[in-house]
Amino acid sequence: MALKDVGLGSLPGTSAEILDDRVREIISPGRISTHDWVTVIRTAHRVGIPTTSTIMYGHLETPLDRARHLELLRGIQKETGGITEFVPLSFIAAEAPMVKKSLVPGVRTSITREDVLRMYAVARLMLDPWIPNIQATWVKQGAQLAQECLGAGANDFGGTLMNESISTSAGAQHGQFLHPVELRTWIRAAGRTPVQRSTTYRTLRVFEQEPSEPEPGWNGDRFGSYATLIASPEFRFRDRR
Repeated sequence: MALKDVGLGSLPGTSAEILDDRVREIISPGRISTHDWVTVIRTAHRVGIPTTSTIMYGHLETPLDRARHLELLRGIQKETGGITEFVPLSFIAAEAPMVKKSLVPGVRTSITREDVLRMYAVARLMLDPWIPNIQATWVKQGAQLAQECLGAGANDFGGTLMNESISTSAGAQHGQFLHPVELRTWIRAAGRTPVQRSTTYRTLRVFEQEPSEPEPGWNGDRFGSYATLIASPEFRFRDRR
């Protein structure tokens, strides 16, 4: 409540990983427990702060673990109505310490296109209509697979992003920045109409047609090209230990 009083308007529902302590103790020992994660989310909703919700999948979890995770989120949403969206986050293994340093035996090192699409389809079936928004994560999956997710249950392509370091440091190859024009191109190619939204899914602008003039602030001068961004040491992850 103190944070809300000084301007906090929403919270990310990250660190959910898999909401099962048996799995959490293997892949993320010492991190927040399932009970504590649920307590934080419910408390935020109780004081009027909406949150997102997530899952990280494709490592050690079983289909039943995923289903129970979705069931728990659905139960929270039925009770509070405070979740704005669900974001499935596929596990990036290339540079992940539990893979690179062999910390977790048996962890999967890749995820198939079919498994990603299945995750979105099952999430839509289980969460609709309680959590109406499901976000495709192009940073983890690439724009093409994120586009396919729009046909498998997703209704949100994600955002442009600046200086993304979590997926990149884990080995994701799909970049840190996607220009709004590119976003809208992928969305239109999937047969959808691009809509700019707020954090809480309030419609800000519907793009029935592409603007004839470039949008202010997105001409490349402000952020530079993607090639410039990834070449600059200023925006690269560094382990300061």
